[in-house]
Amino acid sequence: MTSLSMKTVIATLLAGSLALGAGGVAFARTDGAAVDPAKFQQRIEKRVDKALSGTTATAEQKTKVTAILQAAFTDLKGTRAQRVEVRKSLEAAMSAPTIDPAKIEQIRAEQVKMMDDSSKRFTKALIDAGNVLNAEQRQAFFKVWNERKSGSRKG
Repeated sequence: MTSLSMKTVIATLLAGSLALGAGGVAFARTDGAAVDPAKFQQRIEKRVDKALSGTTATAEQKTKVTAILQAAFTDLKGTRAQRVEVRKSLEAAMSAPTIDPAKIEQIRAEQVKMMDDSSKRFTKALIDAGNVLNAEQRQAFFKVWNERKSGSRKG
């Protein structure tokens, strides 16, 4: 494996954090409607294709990167229910007649562990996807992948 420059590592971590945020809401909408997992997987495919268009990436590379990211988002899908439960636990602990600092610290530690586990999973996916591409392709991919504006989503 080639050594990564600091700029590439920072870009990768930034992309990972943005994508992780997207993955956190990947299968749930605020209006309570479920997002079709198949449609979400297709969106990943389209975003990868767009991010790698204009590069020298082959169809095989695009397919591999798409599969890696789809698997990561699928793995992260289950974390939403866990986050909801932790938030409910925190609300209950803070609403109790007496605040139990040890209980709240336990809940906080659980939140941090879930975030860390999710971050590790997505970072692994980014590294795996990055290893499929050359440096020029990676740079183009992350530039386009991160261009998505939050206000452009239509619900």
